Amino acid sequence: MNGNGVFHIGDKVVYPNHGVGIIEQISSRTMGTTVEKFYLLKIAASSLKVMVPFANVGNVGMRPVVRNGEVEKIVDYLSSGECINAADWKDRFKENSDRMRTGSLSDVAAVLKSLLILGQGKSLSFREKKMLERARYLLVSEIAISRNCEENLIEQALTKALTKCNLRFPEISELAS
Repeated sequence: MNGNGVFHIGDKVVYPNHGVGIIEQISSRTMGTTVEKFYLLKIAASSLKVMVPFANVGNVGMRPVVRNGEVEKIVDYLSSGECINAADWKDRFKENSDRMRTGSLSDVAAVLKSLLILGQGKSLSFREKKMLERARYLLVSEIAISRNCEENLIEQALTKALTKCNLRFPEISELAS
C-alpha cells in the first residue's frame, strides 16, 4: 500500500473482526451516473469473500497488515503494559466490543489482556470467552502473516510475553468448550 491509502491486488489487509484478507480483485460497477470502485477480498481463514467499496475503506477500518515495529509494541504491552478493566460487566463488555471493532491490533491485544486478567479472578461468561477466542485468533493469525511464520511460533512468543506478567495464553481447546 502506498501513502495515499490505495491497496493493490495481492496486498494483505485486515478487515476488522474477520482477520486478514488478500485483495483478489479491484473492480468497478456503474450505478446510474456514478462509477463505484471496490476491492474484492478473500478472508484467509474462512475463504469468505468480501466486497469493500473504495469509499468505505476508512469507515470499516480496513488497513494493511501490521509491521514489525507494531508487533514489537504489542508483545511489549502483553508482557508489561498496564491494563484497566471497568468494574461493571456491561461497561466492560461494551468497551471490549468497541475495541474489537476498531480493527486495530493493539486494541485487540488490550481486549485479550483484559479478559485474561479478568479470567484469573473468576470464570468468564460465554460471550467473554467467545471474545477472548476471537481476540486470540486475530492476534495470532495477523502476526503470523506479518512475520511470515507458523502460527504455533507466534503462540509460543505470546505465551512467553504474557508469562512475564503472570498471565497464561489460553489454549484453543479451552475456549472452544
